[in-house]
Amino acid sequence: MNWKSLSETTQQFLIDSYFSTNGIEYNMIRVPIGGTDFSTHPYAYNDLPENDAKLSNFSLAYEDYQYKIPLIKKAFEASNDTIHLIASTWSPPPWMKTNRAYTGVSHLKTEFYQTYADYHYKFLEKYTEAGIPIWAITTSNEPISGALGMDVFNTLGWTASAMGKWISENLGPTIRNSTFKNVKILVADDQRIVLPYYFNIMLEVHPNALPYIDGIAVHYYTDFITPAKVLTEVNKNYPHIFIIATEACEGSFQWQRERVAFGSWQRGRSYINNIIEDLNHNVVGWMDWNICLNQQGGPTWAENNVDSPILVNAVKDEFYKQPMFYAMGHFSKFIPRGSRRIKVTEKKFFIEKSVENVAFLTPNNTIVVVMYNE
Repeated sequence: MNWKSLSETTQQFLIDSYFSTNGIEYNMIRVPIGGTDFSTHPYAYNDLPENDAKLSNFSLAYEDYQYKIPLIKKAFEASNDTIHLIASTWSPPPWMKTNRAYTGVSHLKTEFYQTYADYHYKFLEKYTEAGIPIWAITTSNEPISGALGMDVFNTLGWTASAMGKWISENLGPTIRNSTFKNVKILVADDQRIVLPYYFNIMLEVHPNALPYIDGIAVHYYTDFITPAKVLTEVNKNYPHIFIIATEACEGSFQWQRERVAFGSWQRGRSYINNIIEDLNHNVVGWMDWNICLNQQGGPTWAENNVDSPILVNAVKDEFYKQPMFYAMGHFSKFIPRGSRRIKVTEKKFFIEKSVENVAFLTPNNTIVVVMYNE
């Protein structure tokens, strides 16, 4: 919506800034399945009729046709690389949930387990028809929030046992036995601190879910209290399962006085530190949350304003690249897909503190080292 508020020329500058060789060459996009807290209103697909287990009225929303799909297609045109899309549901239609609401403590009603799997299948179908292939889906955004009622926005709660049962009996077979059998399934899509619960404990209860799982999705927000070793511990017995960071933003905490902090180097530094730490603990990719927000950090129906790497000023037909944008670019532009992380050895002379670093061997047989001198 913010992107579309600009003139067509400026829209193209913004797309090129992220996705073209003149920009930072981003090659992934996360697209919501339905609405999120950064929609202007809560919505899902097939909201009506209620209890429609066959999803007879499933259709994409105005927001998909007007905003999401046009932006994604422009990104495809601008990029020299294949852009991988990860799709995530924040909340299904309320009639599928125990509390019959978009927000609050909720779980998926057991009678709609297969319906919710079909919901994802139909989304893949509709986006493919629109010319947009989906690379991966996640098993719902931040399930711990819906289980505990921690947030005011669209959520769906899961226990580890229920998620494992749904993956092994519904979602996994539905996707793998369809034309979308190569779409990757990512579990958790939540904070580091809950990964053992939504992966290891889930697999202890439902080991049959493992063949359907390709990766683990992790978010940024509790990293300051959760050591990075969680990332390497959670899948040390499953080295074929990759971990990817699917959401990050600054300004989301109540104690942060400024939701939007123009030109904040501190926030850029937070991104740099986190990306280097994640990459050094076997994370294979790192994604921001909002591609661009307005100068108030919205719109958001839940009044959950936050900061963004790009801020849009529609009145002046301008957008502003923040330090967070350039922080991401030092990785996305120089570490191409297919690069392999390599070991770095360091010699210190007269100083004790390291310069943060991560290094890769690229598919072009070059070595890229990203360093941060604080």
